[in-house]
Amino acid sequence: MRIGNLDLGARPVLLAPMEDVTDMPFRRLCKGYGADLMYTEFVSADAIIRDVKSSMKKLDIDPAERPVGIQIYGREIEPMVEAAKIVEQSGPDIIDINFGCPVKKVAGKGAGAGMLRDIPKMIEMTRRVVQAVDHTPVTVKTRLGWDENSKFVVDTAERLQDVGIAAITIHGRTRAQMYTGEADWTLIGQVKDNPRMSIPVIGNGDIDSPLKAREMFDKYGVDAIMIGRAAIGRPWIFNEVKHYLETGELIPEASVSQVADRLMGQLADTIRWIGDEKRAILHVRRHMALSFKGIPGVKERRVRLLRAESSDEIRQCLDDIIELARQQCATE
Repeated sequence: MRIGNLDLGARPVLLAPMEDVTDMPFRRLCKGYGADLMYTEFVSADAIIRDVKSSMKKLDIDPAERPVGIQIYGREIEPMVEAAKIVEQSGPDIIDINFGCPVKKVAGKGAGAGMLRDIPKMIEMTRRVVQAVDHTPVTVKTRLGWDENSKFVVDTAERLQDVGIAAITIHGRTRAQMYTGEADWTLIGQVKDNPRMSIPVIGNGDIDSPLKAREMFDKYGVDAIMIGRAAIGRPWIFNEVKHYLETGELIPEASVSQVADRLMGQLADTIRWIGDEKRAILHVRRHMALSFKGIPGVKERRVRLLRAESSDEIRQCLDDIIELARQQCATE
């Protein structure tokens, strides 16, 4: 699959952009586990123009994590155009426009998935952004529609292609669904099957296992898949998926001890990136707690992880979880 001049190979697996999740340390981790393309957390066009320090930091890219797309969002055309010009100077491999975020503070103000209520404006915004950048491919991430009565994504994808985007990612839910219910890939498949579509179509939604990943490729013919929430606390899912797609074999699950060591590595990298241990722990500890779902009796220890305020506390919590898992294995 190619996006512009970027060759991602056959059946690539992408890391979805996620607010407060896909920072540089997490992207580097996912890259190490085989993700073919990473996306930053979304960045507000208005914040970019105002040069807000916390937002500008999201534009930082480590050469080792490439290829990387920077995702931007906004509700007005001119700020999006100016933001795209600024973002291009950071040297991303792709500039992605967010037309899919469903949260109220974004969509409720007309940005993100809120743009699905004004398709003509969405198309014009995209056209202007494509024209504004010199050499960086522009892509779009969106949803099926605003609600059950406005699933216009097949037509919308055509129109977005016609104004110059290099690829489209479709999350298989409407904005009204938020993240509830099951993702519906039927319309994603229809976009891919549309004979007028020549750009890559990337499917997103509910891919949480290697088997599900291959099913989406085989059943709907998408050019790539994108994994989001399933990678939180389990970034090695990319290695599991890639191995299965290439060999048809499942990798044995990582031991609790291996998971704990990987998470401590993520924490150390995040501390180096942020430069403050407590802030880094706030950023990472929910990833850690999610890594141990399904272990009987682990709930209390996961709560402790979510309250930990130092690396030593984190390490002790992880050691307690390792011991709990060892005891359970001994009694089975």
